[in-house]
Amino acid sequence: MRRLLEIVRRSRRADGSPLPEKMPAALARWRCVVLMFALTSSAIAGDLQPAGLATTRTDLSAKDQARVTAITRPTSDFSRPEQFELMQGGAGTSRKDVSRDSFSQSSANITFEEEGDFKLGNALFRKNWVSSPSSTQASDGLGPLFNERACQNCHLKDGRGRPPQGATGTTSMFLRLARDASNAEERAAFADHRVLNFPDLVYGTQLQELAVSGLLSEGRMHVDYQERQVTLADGIVISLRKPTYSIVDPAYGPFDPRTTLSPRLTPPMIGLGLIEQIAPADILAHADPDDRDGDGISGRPNIVRGGQGGELTLGRFGWKAQTASIRQQVADAFAGDIGISTPEEPKHWGDCTAAETKCLAMPNGVQQRLGPVEAPPPVMDLVTFYSQNLAVPARRDLDDTDVLAGKKIFYEIGCIACHTPKFVTRRDTPNKAQAFQLIWPYSDFLLHDMGPDLADGQAVGEATGNEWRTPPLWGIGLTGTVNGNSFFLHDGRARSLTEAILWHGGEAQKARDRFAAANAADRDALLKFLESL
Repeated sequence: MRRLLEIVRRSRRADGSPLPEKMPAALARWRCVVLMFALTSSAIAGDLQPAGLATTRTDLSAKDQARVTAITRPTSDFSRPEQFELMQGGAGTSRKDVSRDSFSQSSANITFEEEGDFKLGNALFRKNWVSSPSSTQASDGLGPLFNERACQNCHLKDGRGRPPQGATGTTSMFLRLARDASNAEERAAFADHRVLNFPDLVYGTQLQELAVSGLLSEGRMHVDYQERQVTLADGIVISLRKPTYSIVDPAYGPFDPRTTLSPRLTPPMIGLGLIEQIAPADILAHADPDDRDGDGISGRPNIVRGGQGGELTLGRFGWKAQTASIRQQVADAFAGDIGISTPEEPKHWGDCTAAETKCLAMPNGVQQRLGPVEAPPPVMDLVTFYSQNLAVPARRDLDDTDVLAGKKIFYEIGCIACHTPKFVTRRDTPNKAQAFQLIWPYSDFLLHDMGPDLADGQAVGEATGNEWRTPPLWGIGLTGTVNGNSFFLHDGRARSLTEAILWHGGEAQKARDRFAAANAADRDALLKFLESL
């Protein structure tokens, strides 16, 4: 893979002429995509990669590949909407009226029978688990330490969470706990991708703010904000809030001094099944870890182990792209957030550590007649299917003059260098509802250094403490409608899209500065474009 990417990088300047300075970075990267698909199989002979890291697409005919290359080329015409732009989630796009349930609709192209599975998965997603033992059949096993009783309680209306607000608690934002390797054995495990990082020896991988009766919770997240004033080029002053995190009343002793705290807001659930079916080659085509083209953008993949065989593959879910599949994401949430064991993560006591002996002495919810875990395969199948088929809402106002002007500005100031507008999913998907769909997620699903202000100091696999995965933007304009708030970024510090943009640093600093230097009309147009997604 490295040889192939190196060939592609060198070929960007093969004609001897530099890229035009004003050309958006993603337009330059499109050259890379075309060249990659033009390479013959001999270019990668002897450099075989796992399927999850394939650098060429094997699911398309030459004719289909030409269609994909043409349709995913970044546009240069902002006088009218692009073809199919309305349906940003492909044929599965929801055309339902905008409402609080806009993120809770099923993919429009699943079958009648699959609609039944979707509804069953929805019921399990909303299900409140209870502590053991319980007379409620197949619903016990909660905790013993946990953050919520149901998936839906964190993913509010299948949308994003919110930071703690006074007495409302931290239901939908968590503190991840991790430290670096401390000995040769741990360093070897990390280098081999067998672990993403290492837990706190007492408190595990995540602060658990709730507990079953008879057990103390681990503690409580506390956030302090310090306001910071930013003056834009036209004199407008924007106040940003800088958070500082701590843990109040730790119940099981001190934390390891090496443990870092990383806040994670729960992200929206829409379009996950489509993201899962983007070909690895199409994501890797945008990677430029050494910034060979000199545009200041150095997207990197997070290579992780996934599947039952633990093969190397591409991480694409989570704030640091640390998870390869939706099923694994579901299993991690069951174990880490609710304390429910699954075949993928058979942790009957959730995130309890060996140091939390009273937690490990609590009863679990395993019922042998249903299998050796608390959430057996049928539960995992249905919740995974539900998560894969939450539809992306249709665009709104995409032919509005201001929206089109804002789209042009979004391209011109360089946002699409990371927020890649569109992909075409694989043809050979497990479910044909996600097959060969033109989708508009506005993300490259790669890791980018976002600068020191957004850094959490926590490494997760290949992701450093300064890096975050580019989040998809589809549906972002409906955040207020669905969730009743406008909190953005990984920790919800931004209270508006303007604040979110102004927090961008590192690789996004130039685009951020161009936004700050723009006049009010251009900034408003860009925001209207984002609100139309």
